[in-house]
Amino acid sequence: EPLQPARLPGKGRRGRALSAALPADAAARLAAEQEVENLSGLSPSPEKDIFVVRENRTTCLMAEFAARFIVPYDVWASNYVDVSGGGAGSWLCRGRGWFIRCRCGANESELEVSWLERAYTLRLLFLKEGHNTSRGPEAQWRLARTQFAYDTGERTYFKDAVSPGKHTASSHRLSAFVTPAGKSYECQAQQSITLLSSDHQKSVELLLSEVRVQPFDISADFVFSEEHKCPVDQREQLEETLPLILGLILGLVIVITLCVYHLHHKLTASQAQLPRDRSQYKHMG
Repeated sequence: EPLQPARLPGKGRRGRALSAALPADAAARLAAEQEVENLSGLSPSPEKDIFVVRENRTTCLMAEFAARFIVPYDVWASNYVDVSGGGAGSWLCRGRGWFIRCRCGANESELEVSWLERAYTLRLLFLKEGHNTSRGPEAQWRLARTQFAYDTGERTYFKDAVSPGKHTASSHRLSAFVTPAGKSYECQAQQSITLLSSDHQKSVELLLSEVRVQPFDISADFVFSEEHKCPVDQREQLEETLPLILGLILGLVIVITLCVYHLHHKLTASQAQLPRDRSQYKHMG
């Protein structure tokens, strides 16, 4: 099933999906069924991108993330004779000339984002799979493959590159964003994915943060389902709430201690008032 491209000239703009491989009437029908929206301009974070994919007037994929790339490349030394490996491009997934392709499926979805006139392209493949657990069969989805295509001849980020050209960096046996089916994945903390490049097997780092993704089973238009937080966010949340819990426990221990002390003091005082000489009991009452 081919990916269907949608041209998005700017942020917050809506694009219709078209396919050059289809006849004109079939492409027209498809254009009415699928649309992609780049809502990055609505994000309160200047580094975060927001993409929404809709099919048949229903949201089928939503993705929010801030992506940064660190790409090593060879540059000329100061004598312009020797080659140095000290170059490293680092930039966000931002720029002019957006171009998006997408595919939504029951068990496989894909999002492809290009920018700077398609000099850079990020591809994310998601899979939904079933597995057996002690509670019975359960389904989950994950990020199964990531690819990043780049051109070292593009001078916005690559300066004085040796033998400039196009390269592709791909993940190897990736299993990220593992989430129960029907939920969205959320992770505010930064995560690193290592990609192996076709440029002499160099390692490219993809840094993702402020992530909220759901490629399957979206029940309401433009609304994420219940979030499944990544382990790092869960630990940070625990670290934030743990002092409060310990404070409440300490306060409860202090209250209990004071109550026991007050009760003990009251009983001791009562016993001190009782006469010790048994002959005095006849005068009591």
